[in-house]
Amino acid sequence: MKKIIISLAVIGLLFNSCDSFLEEDVRSNVVAEEFYVTPEGFESLVNANYALLSDIYGGEAWLFCAGTDMYSDGRNPAPEDISRYSNLSPGTREVEPLYVNSYNAIQKANMGLYYADITEQTDNISTRIGELKYLRANAYFLLVQTYGGVSLITDYISSPILGFDRSSAEDVYAFIISELNESLNLVGNGAYDGRVNKRAVQHLLAKVYLTRGYESFGSADDFSQAASLADAAIGGQSLTIPFEDLWEPGNEMNAETLFSVQYSASITSANPTELGNLQSYYFGSYLGGAEVAGDAPYRSYNLIATDYAIDLFTEKDSRWAATFMVEIFDRYYDYYDESDHSSLEVVDYYAPKWASSTQDSISYVTAHPTATFHRYGKYSAGVVSSDRELITVKKFDDPNEPFSNGRSSTRDIILSRLGETYLVAAEAYFKAGNSGTALERLNEVRHRAGVDPLANIDIDTILDERGRELLGEYHRWFDLKRTGTLVERASMYNYLINEGNFAGNNGELKILRPIPQIAIDLNQNNDFSQNPAYN
Repeated sequence: MKKIIISLAVIGLLFNSCDSFLEEDVRSNVVAEEFYVTPEGFESLVNANYALLSDIYGGEAWLFCAGTDMYSDGRNPAPEDISRYSNLSPGTREVEPLYVNSYNAIQKANMGLYYADITEQTDNISTRIGELKYLRANAYFLLVQTYGGVSLITDYISSPILGFDRSSAEDVYAFIISELNESLNLVGNGAYDGRVNKRAVQHLLAKVYLTRGYESFGSADDFSQAASLADAAIGGQSLTIPFEDLWEPGNEMNAETLFSVQYSASITSANPTELGNLQSYYFGSYLGGAEVAGDAPYRSYNLIATDYAIDLFTEKDSRWAATFMVEIFDRYYDYYDESDHSSLEVVDYYAPKWASSTQDSISYVTAHPTATFHRYGKYSAGVVSSDRELITVKKFDDPNEPFSNGRSSTRDIILSRLGETYLVAAEAYFKAGNSGTALERLNEVRHRAGVDPLANIDIDTILDERGRELLGEYHRWFDLKRTGTLVERASMYNYLINEGNFAGNNGELKILRPIPQIAIDLNQNNDFSQNPAYN
């Protein structure tokens, strides 16, 4: 295989993660020019692109979730630079992985597109090209949202290049949109089976247009385009799957999933603490030591729901009990393993705000004398807690996961799903000036949750609804950054943050993350600038 070097980071193309449908066949002892020009070899190369999604999303969740209005520290601190902003700098370790892994994915996509022209031509070549363009666009979308303008590298690099220019954010967005429009005309139109299809492209392209619309170089037409594309991705499909069932372990490939990072227990068994993902590791308190191995998940005490996140839910909202483990049984996983819960012993109960009176406490404790009653207002982020004191998110539970603080979950990470598509449509219609249709799309999401429709809409009601629907999913930092509410909302609702934390150099706010120092140091183009807040 050729050695591939990208000078913006020290990247080894290690294809050590696979998904349940797209298994990569790595043949390191075969010359690339000979292998990738065969149908089998080219298919392996495309599958390797899908596998790299696991590197982008499967590790630490800080850049997706930390430092927002919805998640903060429990007993264990998150990396302070990311979670509080005040000490955020180009040397912050946590800003590197997304940058490196995204460029790794871009280079692999460039490699796939290069070989697409010279490999043996088959009936599915154009479809695979569309998939590669989607995956490359997705990586660039992550980069431009996080770091602003970055280097646009569109050619396969087979030998070292030591200097790259930095493109403007406007040019990066234009490239992403061009790529996704091409992808839309190439990918398949069937049901989602693990590969990129038209609905996945429409969903992502809608988010790109929506996000660009907020930029200084965006336009009102971007919001209209986003609304139209989101409706196309919805395709008339209603939200009919109960929210609890959406998150049933093993049901990740339900009819509302548009795109996901896929995992397979059989593949990750070769290294079960490094080839899976960390999504189930966050969003809750420690549930016990090694003595409960196999009986409960390992939780980190990080990215704990804030009071704001918990207060979003009302009594009728089915998403409350489907998102949080409100009752913990003596054996945690009996929630999934036992169909009849009536005889199970409850050891912890987290009272919602609508059941917080003294009489409610007495009634519950009388009916469940072995349960620890956690009062409303006493189990959110900021509590200096003992085990189980903080409420835990159950959406990402993996009963088959080994008891480990490593990348050990083999549940798929859902990147795009229909509920979010409705909310993208709602936001796009609202920004395009069509509040009536915006409310219709948002109220469809509320209808499935069992709550009353809203009569008015603004950006705060949209962000609140996204909070309820998407809690724990990897969208929140991007939501706040996109809508220009990061400073206001993080300062208002995160107990570790105030507006002064965002003050950077040159009178700039630390909204964009810094370009990692390693990328600056390795790039011999002296004109490649750092983001202004970090100069």
